[in-house]
Amino acid sequence: MQNTSSVQKFLTILKMNKGPLFLVGCCVFLVLAFLYYFYIPPATDIGPEQPIPFSHRIHTGVKEIQCQFCHPYVGRSNYPGIPPVEKCLYCHKYIIPKHPEIQKEHNYFNTKTPTPWRQVNYLPEHVLFNHQRHIRKEVACQKCHGAVETMDRLKGVRFKMEFCIQCHEKEKANLGCWLACHN
Repeated sequence: MQNTSSVQKFLTILKMNKGPLFLVGCCVFLVLAFLYYFYIPPATDIGPEQPIPFSHRIHTGVKEIQCQFCHPYVGRSNYPGIPPVEKCLYCHKYIIPKHPEIQKEHNYFNTKTPTPWRQVNYLPEHVLFNHQRHIRKEVACQKCHGAVETMDRLKGVRFKMEFCIQCHEKEKANLGCWLACHN
């Protein structure tokens, strides 16, 4: 009996204060909506911050440097290769060499330390994606990675099987699991 009367008292208090409670609920909703729309999408729209701000827009878009110049192993290996410090300094030894970010690159070179680039694209561990096959078939990098020539920071992708299957079906490519990706 005592529990019932406690519950009834609580419900009575709620009914008496439904106006202020409604206002508090609206405020909480508006704050959460604000946090979502102004903080979450921008954070998911760009990839991780890199140790040296690298702009694919400038390098591949404005300067028209081919992807394979910086990712040299993509045409002959399963892995595209992350550019070594020497590759960056090939150009930046002469182009804006005194810029503070380029000085960081010189510091990595002088200390024989690889640039600690952060991974942007992810594949499940059991998948072996063969870049080499796709390059030979002249599949443009943008087909999977998006218009990198328009991006300062790459958005990054968590590739899922559905993405690959849809592309393979559209292009009438091999869909045999062990021949295509899981070997």
